[in-house]
Amino acid sequence: MLAQYLSYEFIALFMFITMLVMMFTGQRVFGAIGFVAAASALLIWGDGSLEMPYTATWKLFKWYPMLTLPLFIYMGFMISESGIASDLYKMFHVLFGGLKGGLAIGTMFMMVAISAMNGLSVAGMAIGATIAIPEMLKRNYDKRMITGVVQAGSSLGILIPPSVVMVLYGMIARQPVSKLWMAGILPGLLMASLFLIYIYVRCKLQPELGPPLPKKDRNISTLEKIKLLKAGVIPFLIFFLMTGLFLMGIASLVECSAVGALLATLASIFKKRFNRKVLDATLKKTLGVSCMFMWIILAALTFGAVFDGLGAGRAIETLFIERWQLSPWGVLIMMQLSYILMGMFLDDTAMLVIVAPLYVPLIIALGFDPIWYGVLYTITCQIAYMTPPFGYNLFLMRAMAPKEISLQDIYSSIVPFVLIMVFGLAIVMIFPEIATYLPEKYLSR
Repeated sequence: MLAQYLSYEFIALFMFITMLVMMFTGQRVFGAIGFVAAASALLIWGDGSLEMPYTATWKLFKWYPMLTLPLFIYMGFMISESGIASDLYKMFHVLFGGLKGGLAIGTMFMMVAISAMNGLSVAGMAIGATIAIPEMLKRNYDKRMITGVVQAGSSLGILIPPSVVMVLYGMIARQPVSKLWMAGILPGLLMASLFLIYIYVRCKLQPELGPPLPKKDRNISTLEKIKLLKAGVIPFLIFFLMTGLFLMGIASLVECSAVGALLATLASIFKKRFNRKVLDATLKKTLGVSCMFMWIILAALTFGAVFDGLGAGRAIETLFIERWQLSPWGVLIMMQLSYILMGMFLDDTAMLVIVAPLYVPLIIALGFDPIWYGVLYTITCQIAYMTPPFGYNLFLMRAMAPKEISLQDIYSSIVPFVLIMVFGLAIVMIFPEIATYLPEKYLSR
């Protein structure tokens, strides 16, 4: 076998390089990961490795929390496709339009709400780019600022529960998703608050960036205001009812996801927007995204098993602690820097598959909380989503933004928000209780 002639370190490095090459040639993430994992296992261990993908498949199918994934994705797409998310933006449009930068502030609030419904950045990006940006451009908002607002706000979708990225991390790191989701709430709100403070202060200092709406646009009747509030409050009712059942111990996480999917459907029926077109679009998008993530998880589990078998985790530990003689915090900072560097070239899934099997055991060995580290990883993914040259949100914005917004606008718009994210990451690193408080309070009984 191949292991008789090559060192395990060389094989691990060769796997990593091969996977990068495949990704850069345009191969799908799960295809590149799965192929490298399966081919490497066959070359190293022969026919005995054929059971690895089979074992990974059964591990995935037996993982009960995985049921939350398609249900939460369905809920988010149903709210988006039925136009309930548009109603939410209209509500914020009226509530905050009178402030300097008010529409940008309202857009950020909408992004937080959409994040709490979907768990993906793409849903918030689509709504922000197609609804919010054209409205703000009409009102003479600075195009670079509002482009950054939508990109930063949509990135919250992977931090505020139900985060799909955290599901993937939980599966690979063998950590409970319920704790990860609870751990993401306060850091997500912290990040959103930092964004809001920045928008408000900057528009206060430079009013021309976000002028308030004219009075004629805000002077609507009380009845119309009540209608807008009623329409916009529906997503919040769904979220608070769903999470309330979980926090009170009435329903499990999977049951709450089913409640959320049901409530989203009932809301679209109540608004008389539930039809064949909406249902078809919701189901197709839900199926596509869910299957994509299941394939990624299958490939990641197999890849992680090969890395474990090669002893790559022990090699990383030896490098950081014995050769470089880093302190535990030095190791942690080095890990985060490596994520940010890889995020310039890889998406969050590829980063997680490559380093989680190596980093998570080391984090536990150093005495750090793997739940807290999951939040740090997710925040770093947010930064990676907006970091050139291959930031995921940069490409999404380029595909969805109006023609007035150039690629240069998109790239320059993210600078202040990336700096804010780095600042937020540092806060959560210095004060781990921000991430660990809620899981310890509600899920450690």
